[in-house]
Amino acid sequence: MVFSTNPLSLAVPDPVFETWLRDNRFLEILDDHAAALAGFADHTTSRAITATARRGTTNNTATLFTAATFLFSVCSTLVSVLTINPFAKLAAEDFAGDTPSWTGSFLGSSVSFSWPASPSQARMRVQENVKRYARNYAFLSVLILACCLYQIPIALLGIVSSLLMWELFRISDNRWTLVERFSIFRQILIYLLQSATAIIIYCCNVQISLFWALCVSYVVMLLHALLRKLTPTKRPEKPENCET
Repeated sequence: MVFSTNPLSLAVPDPVFETWLRDNRFLEILDDHAAALAGFADHTTSRAITATARRGTTNNTATLFTAATFLFSVCSTLVSVLTINPFAKLAAEDFAGDTPSWTGSFLGSSVSFSWPASPSQARMRVQENVKRYARNYAFLSVLILACCLYQIPIALLGIVSSLLMWELFRISDNRWTLVERFSIFRQILIYLLQSATAIIIYCCNVQISLFWALCVSYVVMLLHALLRKLTPTKRPEKPENCET
């Protein structure tokens, strides 16, 4: 528990408590709290519909209202997620650590996924999960790109030929020291290689493979980050000499 029970303490207002949880990175508590509130609301709605049916009145209107409410909630959540920047909290340090476990952390179990109860919970999940599983998403993006290139072999040929062309230029530059002896010729050669690379990419449909790989990777990342519940993470321990 974050706070010990104290019957003499004053009640902390919800906004202040939520701010404290966010500042101290206890986001999983906010996630569980929002899910519990959503479950309570669903239970209350189902009891109201059951009571209406028992009174002998038609429940078609209540069913339609519930379906419309659920559809509106889903649409508002999706729109809220699509209009935010999922990489807002992402930093270079997130790629420097260890890759989270694919089975235990990234996938988890069947209870590790749920539909977010509100747009704010969905935004919190997306930005936090993108930060936590940045290395997993990067590996998935590379894997999806490889699958797209496998489906379009000519695009793979274009990328390989471009890489070989630039690698030959690098070897020649290091061997003959073009930057010192033929700087103007080296600059012209770079321009020619850039033009040749653009032509190869266009003729080999490399841009199509990159486009589909980016789209599929983004959708997979967004869906996983949206549905994956937040779990407790390791937090830095406080020094023993710090004042409380």
